[in-house]
Amino acid sequence: MPAVLRRLTIENLVLIRRAELDFAPGLNAITGETGAGKTILAQAVGLLLGAKGDASYIGPDASEAYVEAELEVPEGAFADESLDRLAELRPEDEDLLILARRIFPDGRTRAYAWGRTAAREDLAAAGERLISMSGQFEQRRLGRPAYQLDVLDAFVGEEQARRRTEARIAWRELLAARRRHEELSAGAAAEEARIAELRALAADTEGLEPGAEDELRAERERLRHVTELAAGAASAAEALAPDEGEGAAGLVAEAERALAPLERLAPEFERAANELRDAELRLRETASELRAFLASLQAEPDRLERIEADLDRIADVKRRFRCASYEELLARAAEARAELEALDDGFDPRAAAAEALVAAEAGVKRLAEELHAARAETVDAFADAVAEELHGIGMGEGEFRVELRERDLGPTGGDEVSFLIRPNAGLPFAPVAETASGGELSRIALAIAAVAGGETLVFDEIDAGIGGETANAVGRTLQRLAERAQVITITHLPQIASLAERHFRVEKVPADPTHTTIEQLGETERREELQRMLGGAEFLSTVK
Repeated sequence: MPAVLRRLTIENLVLIRRAELDFAPGLNAITGETGAGKTILAQAVGLLLGAKGDASYIGPDASEAYVEAELEVPEGAFADESLDRLAELRPEDEDLLILARRIFPDGRTRAYAWGRTAAREDLAAAGERLISMSGQFEQRRLGRPAYQLDVLDAFVGEEQARRRTEARIAWRELLAARRRHEELSAGAAAEEARIAELRALAADTEGLEPGAEDELRAERERLRHVTELAAGAASAAEALAPDEGEGAAGLVAEAERALAPLERLAPEFERAANELRDAELRLRETASELRAFLASLQAEPDRLERIEADLDRIADVKRRFRCASYEELLARAAEARAELEALDDGFDPRAAAAEALVAAEAGVKRLAEELHAARAETVDAFADAVAEELHGIGMGEGEFRVELRERDLGPTGGDEVSFLIRPNAGLPFAPVAETASGGELSRIALAIAAVAGGETLVFDEIDAGIGGETANAVGRTLQRLAERAQVITITHLPQIASLAERHFRVEKVPADPTHTTIEQLGETERREELQRMLGGAEFLSTVK
């Protein structure tokens, strides 16, 4: 599924008080008179791509400006490690990506993802992977070797995307293996010290059981009040069943004896007599338990000192091994015993780390070779396809070439790509981003997208300096591209606007202050707008 900009909301940006644009997945056209404010839309998208904000962007009588985009994103869009921080903000089960920028009166801006504050750099990183915009953004984008590599791999196909995913995972595993190996290889003394600490941790926690600390604290609290406990237990036992006299149990027994001879005369006394006999038994048992408790207090006069010593030992061990809780201490001790057991069985962590590093390096190298082979096999076909598209949209004298160079291994393999163009015969090939003008860059971006596709494309200068058959060719290319990727174009050309699935008109409204409106056109309004662009009705028969 390609990226789709579903909705763009603009509030108080320059002359636009409020606009909410619902874009079609295919070709969208934005038209209007010169000076009506069409470039404000480009500014809005630019803010979402990380452009610097300015207080002058805030509309008249407004306290702030706000831009928000709601995007459908391809599966796996957040797998790139450069988007890790943004992905952490993603609400659970949220399929859409919602990006926003707010501009304050002092010129400060704030970026948001799903309504949560985000770094502007993270917003820009996500935006640039999902939205391609002509102008300065396209120049920056086309100048990045990483983007050029992404485009070539997109042309290679789904199998290359799978290899890229595997290579990214393998690279992370390699980095982890390197860190582990470096940690263990830092020095034998450091490793011996670490193992000594493991043995000390295992020894010092010997005999400690889960819950023991809480039990010791509870027992300590009881023993700290031993005098009150002993006095209470003795008084209660004496009241229930004294050594001399009746007590509560004796009185209950006396009551039972009073009723026993009368049970045959009044059968209803039987239940009362039985309950009295049970009560006497329970009272004598309770008195016995109280005396046993009293004896236990007297049997271990030094128990409190031993409990204090045990708790001091636990506290000391937690402090020495930097454990915040008793549970963490036991968990660390279990891990230490498991590692020591493996060591005793002959396991060498340094040797294992070295083997893991070799395996990880081999995995990265293998995937890099597979990625390179696929790129080398496809690079000429990609260049030819882009050149053919360029010829079709009025850059017939230009030649397009792709250089594939070796670089250090990384998460995308060991290749670097450079897009080169020769605008006119006889000139040397030069990097695209350094050679082409704004309008040419837009058309080069269109040609590349027509071949590789993927993200939402926003064009603001694609009709610069063209007309006639070239305009028709550009329109046909946009229409063909829109079958598999979303296209939004700000245009003056009816040849392009007439092909759009959804048409928006930007119009300046004279008032105090003057403001700009943007509306989606129905069929009648669209015909009127195309007629205005043409200066007549001759072209209307071509409208979809």
